Amino acid sequence: MANKERDSKQSRGVFGKFLDWVERVGNKMPHPVTIFLILCIAVIIISFLAAKAGVAVTYTGVDTKTKEIKEITVKAVNLLSADGIRYIFTDAVKNFTGFAPLGTVLVAMLGVGVAEGTGLITALIRKLVLSTPKQLITAVVVFSGIMSNIASDAGYVVLVPLGAIIFLSFGRHPLAGLAAAFAGVSGGFSANLLIGTIDPLLGGISTEAAKMIDASYSVTPVANWYFMIVSTFVITILGTFVTDKIVEPRLGEYKGAHTVDKGDLTAEERKGLKYAGIAFLIFIAVIVALVAPTNGILRDPETHKILGHTPFMDGIVPIILLFFLIPGAFYGVGAGTVKSSKDVISGMAKAMSSMGSYIVLVFVASQFVAYFNYSKLGTILAVKGATFLEAIGLKGIPLMLGFILVSAFINLFMGSASAKWAIMAPIFIPMFMRLGYSPEFTQVAYRIGDSTTNIISPLMSYFAVIVAFAEKYEEDMGIGTLISTMIPYSMIFLVGWSILLIIWTLLGLPLGPGAGLYYLLK
Repeated sequence: MANKERDSKQSRGVFGKFLDWVERVGNKMPHPVTIFLILCIAVIIISFLAAKAGVAVTYTGVDTKTKEIKEITVKAVNLLSADGIRYIFTDAVKNFTGFAPLGTVLVAMLGVGVAEGTGLITALIRKLVLSTPKQLITAVVVFSGIMSNIASDAGYVVLVPLGAIIFLSFGRHPLAGLAAAFAGVSGGFSANLLIGTIDPLLGGISTEAAKMIDASYSVTPVANWYFMIVSTFVITILGTFVTDKIVEPRLGEYKGAHTVDKGDLTAEERKGLKYAGIAFLIFIAVIVALVAPTNGILRDPETHKILGHTPFMDGIVPIILLFFLIPGAFYGVGAGTVKSSKDVISGMAKAMSSMGSYIVLVFVASQFVAYFNYSKLGTILAVKGATFLEAIGLKGIPLMLGFILVSAFINLFMGSASAKWAIMAPIFIPMFMRLGYSPEFTQVAYRIGDSTTNIISPLMSYFAVIVAFAEKYEEDMGIGTLISTMIPYSMIFLVGWSILLIIWTLLGLPLGPGAGLYYLLK
């Protein structure tokens, strides 16, 4: 929210004044595009100084390609060297086009544009408003965000903007809905009722790290399942509390121009929803036919798995495109808003035309993330942080809490969960095993820290996407507003999730099937 609107409200308590300070400082900074440009320059200068000073780290880590444990030395890379300057120029386009959120957002928005342009999304929202109790809507948005993680990054593209529209349709502040969905999708990243793509990825790295102590040890993809099921409900409750009691009261009444029609559905709209429902069921039946059989076309042709790097998961973005496009087009036919294929294409074009500012922002943000990775500054910070925690000599629950905090801090500078874990697992899993804690325990503590600061890190890949979505409702939206809005979620998720793990530890509950808390050193 703009500062001029904030002035009309009273901040309550020290925490409220702190959030106002974060917002004021953040919003006094230049436009997000300019900020990322400044950060690019800062990384270039820091990389030069670090390389000249000979900054380097050596650690025992997991090679992400071979999955082998080995000694790895990482030196700061100078972006002002001849090779660095060549990289800045020659890889600028690749950094932009290879930026993961870019393709995901643009392709998915083609389908969303059709569903929005034909009126399907508006009709569905109105039906939701008419059938859902108002007091449950926040929990539904947060819970849906958490569950969306099963579909990789779909939640960022679909649920975050949808959360804003849902709240607006209930007469609530759209940024509160956006924040609630973002908190569920990103802050609750590791929680889920189902096994997601991150589970086998982290489990594989943990297995290799555990073999440094026990060559026969194996961490399965379901190693943290029980804990994450409970975490899903805990994060939903915490996210609902933060939204209703802290974030939305602070945002105040929405006075923007965007509105959502909340009247009863017309006969044409009901007919359109019927057409859309039939099309949706047929589409789902086709996807199930491609996935359900053991030798399904969208399963891995060798392992027959559905999750992981499989045709189904690698093709999830086109599936999302069709998920919205097909029902959207059929809704338009039934409701009379689609007369020909031109109307469908017009919806796609309109969606793309609204993404102009996002594309500009992504170009600069993608260069910043690429420079940070190329310079190895993120890896150096991760290793230094892990080494510090190892050296201070904490044990038991205090060590676990320190580990969660270090993981949360490192996550602000190094976005990839698997890349961080490849560095940290070989350090902390053996350490915790020697103290009598299982690799599954160490992994779940890492996941708590890794998830909770996603929503306040500009280095998080989709941060620029969220800023672009928010600007739709607040044109002068600054990074300070977004971060100050998300800080309460980050802090309360971190504290609440840590308390859950402490209680879990004191009760001695299993983390997943066959995955206990403790390890008996052989």
